[in-house]
Amino acid sequence: QVQLVESGGGLVQAGGSLRLSCAASGSSFSINAMGWYRQAPGKQRELVARLTSSGSTNYADSVKGRFTVSRDNGKNTVYLQMSSLKPEDTAVYYCNADLWTPLYGSYWGQGTQVTVSS
Repeated sequence: QVQLVESGGGLVQAGGSLRLSCAASGSSFSINAMGWYRQAPGKQRELVARLTSSGSTNYADSVKGRFTVSRDNGKNTVYLQMSSLKPEDTAVYYCNADLWTPLYGSYWGQGTQVTVSS
């Protein structure tokens, strides 16, 4: 069984920065891609940033130039560096991993709250 554990959320003022971390743990898994989604109150969950094992990245237009996704393969950890935060970035941020165990599946973390005050 694979678990994703997130950390790094919190309260920050507009214009500030936060870094989220997500570590995957378990036995016998191989990661294809890891990334971050977010869900604001009353809205659908949306992709924020995603990084594949080949190094390809995908960002939501609303965060391009402000957020950076990176990964430490040795630690099975993905990071989301968030800068120039805006109140509209306020949401619960979820880590996601697509991996083989060896069956292919998509796994989610429990979510971490990010609140940006104006």
